[in-house]
Amino acid sequence: QVQLMESGGGLVQPGGSLRLSCAASGRIFRLNTMAWYRQAPGKERELVAGITSGGTTNYADSVKGRFTISRDNAKNTVYLEMNSLKPEDTAVYYCNANPGLPPGFGYWGQGTQVTVSA
Repeated sequence: QVQLMESGGGLVQPGGSLRLSCAASGRIFRLNTMAWYRQAPGKERELVAGITSGGTTNYADSVKGRFTISRDNAKNTVYLEMNSLKPEDTAVYYCNANPGLPPGFGYWGQGTQVTVSA
């Protein structure tokens, strides 16, 4: 069983940066694809970034070049470095661990709020 806990969200001005962390518990962490999703008010939950157990990454077009996902398997932690933040990035960000299931399945954290506003 994998338990996830996000941290690092908060209020930031446009152009600023935040680093989100997702700490996982469970011996199967290393086998999971890890991902960050987000959901803004009135919008569907969308994939922001993902990283496989082998380190392959992918990003939503809207964050490409601004966000970086990484993982530290020794610490059972996945990170999302967010730079050049825009108001459109405002959302609840969720951590997801997927043990080989279709996208969007697996384990979820409770989410952390990111608000980008002047």
